[in-house]
Amino acid sequence: MSSKDRRGQVAFITGGASGIGLAVAALLQQRGMSLVLMDLDAAALQAAAARLSGGDCLAVPGDVTRSEDCHRAVGLAVQRYGGIDLCWANAGVGALAPLRHADAHEWMQVLQVNVFGVLHAVQAALPQLIARRGQIAVSASAASLGHSPCMSAYAASKAAAEAMCDSWRIELAHLGVAVTCIHPLWVSTPMVERGRESKAFARLRQGMAGPMRRETPLAAAAPPIAQGIVQRRRRVFVPGWVKWLFVLRAALHTRPMERELLAAAPELEALYLEDLRLGVGRHPAAAPPA
Repeated sequence: MSSKDRRGQVAFITGGASGIGLAVAALLQQRGMSLVLMDLDAAALQAAAARLSGGDCLAVPGDVTRSEDCHRAVGLAVQRYGGIDLCWANAGVGALAPLRHADAHEWMQVLQVNVFGVLHAVQAALPQLIARRGQIAVSASAASLGHSPCMSAYAASKAAAEAMCDSWRIELAHLGVAVTCIHPLWVSTPMVERGRESKAFARLRQGMAGPMRRETPLAAAAPPIAQGIVQRRRRVFVPGWVKWLFVLRAALHTRPMERELLAAAPELEALYLEDLRLGVGRHPAAAPPA
């Protein structure tokens, strides 16, 4: 990691009880940051705080879709630590469903968490970030760059998250607030592991071009994300070659690049219906890493 010292600074992280959020939080704590972790799963959150007991950590159960929960977490952080230097809006969910079978409530839930949850967390922390010339980080995804079939809700939400970062980066520059957009591809997190139960999800990944179907172990994904946050980079790509998807994103939706997914699409719908018959799916979790 960078030699930049974060000792004495405070990180407010949503979705911090597991996966990328928890793994990166541990690395930021090693850099001297105090942690304020927020998560909907109170039991997992307490377990995460216990794992991070070597440093200063405040665990605040809460729902990012509720603005008042985010403001409460920020208030507790300020009360305990005096301020916030980093707000990382990391909480996220996903749902896999063909358009003809998509449930509007699930679609709305994905947007509520992945878009409005980001807005709530950032707005709650923003006065602190402005006062301390701090940093916003947002977990977008490689799905903000390329949009797969049956993943329209997730892709739309992550494209929105990236767009918010691009807008805020310009808007807040004169106030000294940095904005970091994080673009992971497949990372071995509980979310991706749950997705393996789905035959449609497995077929979707098989239809992706070579390296785009590969998975990065969490232990390998966390350090570059922590590094990018510490260095206040504009964007972080995991794995690093995903930056070329960002540069060449228009090519992802040309006919040659879509050929395999076009071939897979009819089978995806059949497998989705089979998943439903087997009791798999219809829950926000079987999706790429948030």
